[in-house]
Amino acid sequence: MKKFIIRPYRIQELGLHYFPYSTPNSASQQLMRWVYYNPYLMKDLEKTSYRVGQRILTPRQVSLIIEHLGEPGT
Repeated sequence: MKKFIIRPYRIQELGLHYFPYSTPNSASQQLMRWVYYNPYLMKDLEKTSYRVGQRILTPRQVSLIIEHLGEPGT
């Protein structure tokens, strides 16, 4: 299995890694539901200057999401 590459991702693109059989909009909405309902993840993301409505995630933000939610596809 390929190792997931940490880099900047659009939320839709990262959402599709977690929900590959969803539409882009549905995948991004579901991913952000998981993020918003995880208070520990939200607190860590806010430390990286994450703001609700942001469309592109930095590599650090992607790392935090993976740290809290696990690597996509595993």
